[in-house]
Amino acid sequence: MANRYNLVIEEFACWGCKTCEVACQQEFHPVEVPNGLKYLSVWPDGPKLVNGKLDFIYRIRVCKHCEDPPCAAVCPEEAINKRGDGIVILDEKKCSGCRLCIDQCPYEAIQFNEEKRTAAKCNLCYHRVDRGLYPACADNVCLAHCIYFGDPVEIEKEILEKRKMREGNRPSNQD
Repeated sequence: MANRYNLVIEEFACWGCKTCEVACQQEFHPVEVPNGLKYLSVWPDGPKLVNGKLDFIYRIRVCKHCEDPPCAAVCPEEAINKRGDGIVILDEKKCSGCRLCIDQCPYEAIQFNEEKRTAAKCNLCYHRVDRGLYPACADNVCLAHCIYFGDPVEIEKEILEKRKMREGNRPSNQD
């Protein structure tokens, strides 16, 4: 089954402003979010030397809503399920807190909520998506316009167009 919805964050274009992170926290009542638990987080990777050049990029940690989510396969309570539209949901009420899903996530996008004793992850704001809205992080909050939500094929086309435009606007190397 192909994903109908996808969330793509183009890290190359990210400025690190964290508005997506804040939007997510606001959507899920930051006062109630214990111990800095975040469904989405932005962090700096660098500066570091890569191929003799200084490199710096912001990374975004969020559930990728995998085509075949390994976290769902290991959950003994069947608390993690993939919907027909591609959104991977974790039902905290069913979660036993075994942490197997945390170990299986290749993106380190599942955390453990110590207060509730359950796993926690991005559910792609399905409560908003079901009403025709965008997830909070993708709802026109990104200053760099690098967060995309929707059909994966259309997202890829849009990203390629933007990359072409960016490369066309770079000054040429003159000796």
